[in-house]
Order: sequence, then C-alpha cells, then structure tokens
Amino acid sequence: MSAHGVLYVHSAPPALCPHIEWAVAGIVGMPVSMPWVSQPAAPGALRTELTWQARPGTAGAITSALAGWNRLRFEVTEDSSPGCDGVRYCYTPELGTFTGVISANGDILVPESRLRAAMMMSSARGSGLEGEISRLLGTAWDNELEPFRRAADGAPVRWLNATG
Repeated sequence: MSAHGVLYVHSAPPALCPHIEWAVAGIVGMPVSMPWVSQPAAPGALRTELTWQARPGTAGAITSALAGWNRLRFEVTEDSSPGCDGVRYCYTPELGTFTGVISANGDILVPESRLRAAMMMSSARGSGLEGEISRLLGTAWDNELEPFRRAADGAPVRWLNATG
C-alpha cells in the first residue's frame, strides 16, 4: 500500500537545502534531488516542490523531521489511501505546525469532537466561535503562506516514486 503527496518548501535558506533533501531522502528511502529556485516573496531564500509516492504516514514523518528547523516555511500534503484520511500539514516559524484532515477536493474536514471543543472554548474564553473555527481551518497559516504560494506560480516540480 502506498500514498501520494506533495512537499512544498515555500522558503528555506540556501544552506539548509541539502539538509532538507537528506532528511526527506531518509524518510522516503531513496535519494532525493529537488529543483531549488529563488523565492521572490523572501529575497535570498529558495523554494521547491516534490511530488512523492511512499508509505502512508510519510507526510507526518516529513513534517516531524522539518518542523524543528525554524527558518523554513513549508506544507506537506498526503492524499487519502485505503484506511487513511488525507492530511495537510503547514509550518511557519511564527505559528508552528498546523494539521488538518483533507477531503478529496482539498477542503479541511473538522471532526465533530473538535467542533464541540471549539464551541466550549469560545464559551469559556468569552471569545467568538468564528475565531475558534478559523483556528481549526488553519486560516492564520493560509494567510501567512499565501504570498509564498503566489510567488511560486510556474515553478518546476520534481516527481518521486518510492517502491517497497
């Protein structure tokens, strides 16, 4: 059984690029060479995309490996596979990591238990439900990453297929 996904490194210092490739290669179990290009939204930074096929849970493993490197901005998606929901992880140095279950069309799915907790938190804090739902949908991460996504239009993509 395998899963498909994409790693979007929206911004990375050039010195970290070989280390990112090494970390991802260790997770997918094969050498990785990613086409790094300049990131106009962060002068001096680089960006890349890698489409991968590997075992389910690879997106989480990539996120765990890269999230501690606080100078990166990235997203990792993993499509659903038999017995596994799709997932999207986002990371920014300012916000940390966001995780969301995703549907086939890319919408964030919020489980009932998380919605109930959001309703309780908004009541307990005296804050609005809108703010809690915005947090569950990853709105702050989307707002921060959108300039980096737009600056990447037309960037090259590398495909990776791991077997085994």
